Amino acid sequence: MRLKTLLTAAAALLLVACGQQKTDTFTFTAIPDQDETQLVKRFGGIADYLEEKLGVPVKYVPVKSYAAAITAFRNNEVQMAWFGGLSGVQARRLVPGSQAIAQGQEDTAFKSYFIANTSTGLTRSDTLPDAFVEQPSFTFGSKGSTSGRLMPEFYLRQRFGQAPDALFDKVGFSGDHSRTIALVQSGAYATGAVNYAVWDRELKEGKIDTSKVRVIWETPTYPDYHWTLRGDVDKRFGKGFSAQVTDALINLHDRKLLDVFPRSQFVPASNDDYQPIEKTATAIGLLD
Repeated sequence: MRLKTLLTAAAALLLVACGQQKTDTFTFTAIPDQDETQLVKRFGGIADYLEEKLGVPVKYVPVKSYAAAITAFRNNEVQMAWFGGLSGVQARRLVPGSQAIAQGQEDTAFKSYFIANTSTGLTRSDTLPDAFVEQPSFTFGSKGSTSGRLMPEFYLRQRFGQAPDALFDKVGFSGDHSRTIALVQSGAYATGAVNYAVWDRELKEGKIDTSKVRVIWETPTYPDYHWTLRGDVDKRFGKGFSAQVTDALINLHDRKLLDVFPRSQFVPASNDDYQPIEKTATAIGLLD
């Protein structure tokens, strides 16, 4: 009987140890705003870097949609996420105490490009021309994208005084910025809106045929991408852990890792930085 009790106790300790090992893995995700190959290249390197700096196992968990990234964060399946402005606001509303901790230097003044198939005859200008809404179709990126949906919709409404569905015969949601470019370049959609950084990178990489698609207008700047951390990480990983994560990101100077984003550096961020995004989303009915 004593031996059976000891074996039971040992088994229980083993289960606790296994559970602790799982708990001690710091996991993070990111909104899938472009092709998967680029995401794995970017965030696999970040996981390796953070693991070295934090002294705990770190794992990047890919997701299929913006909504899935928010759900994983809400359910504590991940403790940190690389969000856009809108998705970060949505996630922090669902997880009280969570904090925006860092953003790319470029994310303090982000922008979107409005693009058009060259067959439309539209050319670059200082404002969206009247002829823009004479086109038959327009595609956003993801429904939850700041640079691919929220801000472009805001500026469409501001310029033309109507919702996108009233301005175009067909309005689509491509799912990510790379696909938006491809759809407009192919002529499947006459026009669209895209994250400027994805456009600039793909243009540099020779993936864009400028004889078929071009930028016709760029928006004013706004705050966008950032890292958001759950408010309970110190309780889970130890006092001061959130500060360690923040410091690791702010002090990331590996040029290869930063270039994959692409960002020149990460700088401190706070929830207050994204109040303009929350107000804009509320104003056009994307938040209650």
